[in-house]
This record gives sequence, C-alpha cells and structure tokens, in this order.
Amino acid sequence: MKRYPLAKPYITKTEEKEVVEVLRSGNLSLGPKVQEFEKQFAKKIGTKYACAVSSGTAGLHLAMLAAGIGTGDEIITTPFSFVASANCILYVGATPVFVDIDPLTYNIDPKKIEAKITNKTKAILAVHIFGQPADMDGIMRLAKKYKLKVIEDACESISATYKKRAVGTFGESAVFAFYPNKQMTTGEGGMIVTNSKKIHELCCSLRNQGRTKDMQQLDHARLGYNYRMNEISATLGLSQLQKLDSMIAQRQKIAGWYTKYLAEFHDVVQAPRVAAHNTHTWFVYVVKILGKKVKRDGVIKRLNAVGISTKPYLPAIHLFDFYKKKFGHRAGDYPVAESMSQRSLALPFYIGLQEKDVTYIVNKLLTVIKTYGT
Repeated sequence: MKRYPLAKPYITKTEEKEVVEVLRSGNLSLGPKVQEFEKQFAKKIGTKYACAVSSGTAGLHLAMLAAGIGTGDEIITTPFSFVASANCILYVGATPVFVDIDPLTYNIDPKKIEAKITNKTKAILAVHIFGQPADMDGIMRLAKKYKLKVIEDACESISATYKKRAVGTFGESAVFAFYPNKQMTTGEGGMIVTNSKKIHELCCSLRNQGRTKDMQQLDHARLGYNYRMNEISATLGLSQLQKLDSMIAQRQKIAGWYTKYLAEFHDVVQAPRVAAHNTHTWFVYVVKILGKKVKRDGVIKRLNAVGISTKPYLPAIHLFDFYKKKFGHRAGDYPVAESMSQRSLALPFYIGLQEKDVTYIVNKLLTVIKTYGT
C-alpha cells in the first residue's frame, strides 16, 4: 500500500553540507549566519530590515509588543487561522476581536471589519492564509480611516503577492515562519520584517533578553525573551532561500494538478480558489467537502486507513474551549469560518509528489466520498 504523509520538508545535500560546516565551526549562536540570513531575507521580501527569531509565534509576540499593544486594546483578526495568531494578542493582555472570512480566499473579510471597530481598537492583524494574500486594499483603507496599525501574519504565505505587491510590505511589521511544512524551512524559526528602524531595533533587543545593541555590554534595557534563532537554523534558511522561487514553482505545479483533477467533481469537493489579483504560494492544499451527508472526519479516517494522511484545516479558534470560556463565543458567531472549519481537510502536499500520485490521491478521495459519504 502506498503511503503519503501530509507534508515533509525539501532538504538536499546542499543543506546537509552547509549545516555540517556550521557544526564544525563551533559558532552555533549569535554568529554571522543569522545576520546574513536577515540581510538576504529583507532583500527578498522588499523591506529595509529583518529580525530572525525562534518561531513565527515568537515573531508575532514581539510584533505586538513593538506596536505598543497592551491591556485594554482590541485587535481585529480572523478566527480561521492557526491559534498562534490570536494567542499572540493575549500574550500582551489585549483582546482578539474576530471577523468572519471571505468564502473565496478564506481570509478576513474587509467588508465585515468596520462593524467591529470600537474606541478600543488599536490594530488589525491580517492573516494571509494557506499562501494566499488577504484583501489588503480594503484592510489598509479602514486602517487609514480609523488610524489603526496593521500587522501582517504572513507565516504561511512567503512570496505571495497582492496586486503584484509582496505580502509583508503593507503593515508596520510582518511575520514569516519556517516550520518544516512551510514553503521553506529552518526547522523551527521565524522572521519579523519592517521598514521601521525603531521597530527593528526593539525586536532585536526583545528577542535577546532585552539586551542593548552593544553586545559587549551586558546591559538589559528592558524585559526581553530568549527568542533568538541559532546559526544552524539560519544556515538552513540561507540555503532554502536561494531556491525558494524554484520550490514555490514546484508547489504551484502540484496545486495545479490537484485543481485540474478535482475540477470535474466541483459538486462534491470544493477545490481552493485563487483571487484574480493574487499570487498563491501554496503552504497547504485544502479542500472543502460538500454535501451535508458526507462526514468530513469519516473521510479523513478512511483515507488514513489507505495510507493517505489528511487533517482538518483549520479548527475555528473561537470554538476552542479556552476561547469559549474566556470570551463567551458560540457556534454560529462566524458562520463562514465555521463552515470551512467543519468541512475542510488538507491533502498530502509536498515537493516530490508526481502527477500520478495526485491522480491516485484524488481518486481515493472521491471513492471514499462516494462509498462512505451517506
């Protein structure tokens, strides 16, 4: 029986060689590789500065602190995301205010944001989900009207563009992540990008226990964290960054195969759709199972039984027990997000899949739905 994992990183002999060289150097932290990775990453995204951190979650936390967000503030964001995007708001004592999503892109719906703005609203955290940009024109228009800050959670969408402009270049800061299932990986790691020297210097201090810029002086100017990226991760990141365009092109090809072979069955499975003005860089390939009689969780169970790993993507944040107890959220609050949460699943998606693999996975998916769907 063929077995397909949900995801796996694309690591070559080049990465292995360069990581070994760093290990042998004895310089494993606070070294030149992190600085070079930051420089090359900022150049790739199109920002003045980049600050490497230990994870995307760490980056979001520091972006909130750097924006001056704190107790009593409200931050508008989406309930259809990985939980870290909402958790980082709680880390600083602020309150996440959810807004339902666009059924096309699965990103926050700007048309529904204005009704949620109050005198406590301080920022919009725009999440670019699954590799597809949010509607930044609508978000930036509201931010300007109400004098709100914009922070971009671009953890899943490196190199994606909205109207030919790269995600990560709209807000006062943005965060990218490099977990092994992302478009590029450093094992664990993240990057904060910004055009503000002040924000950059503050984030670089906060990631390193609040130390001052002069590393020779053990002066801690503020409360900080151990959110540093190590030299091994940065070396891996440099190698991955060099072939990022090629890796994304391969992911786009695989996504194209899935979309082609699912097109005939649009009444059974809704394939992801790309807005006309977006460039999608495909973190995952998520489909929506249609028809109320088809049990999504049953489909996942039966696909796993035949060697095809799938997973719900993503649970709605506001319906996690912790969020329901803390904020009183209920089913029905955000119907579009909830529908996606209840009916969506991610299919195997990684470099190395061939067209024959995609056709096999699609055929198995459709067979399971037809056989066990009612």
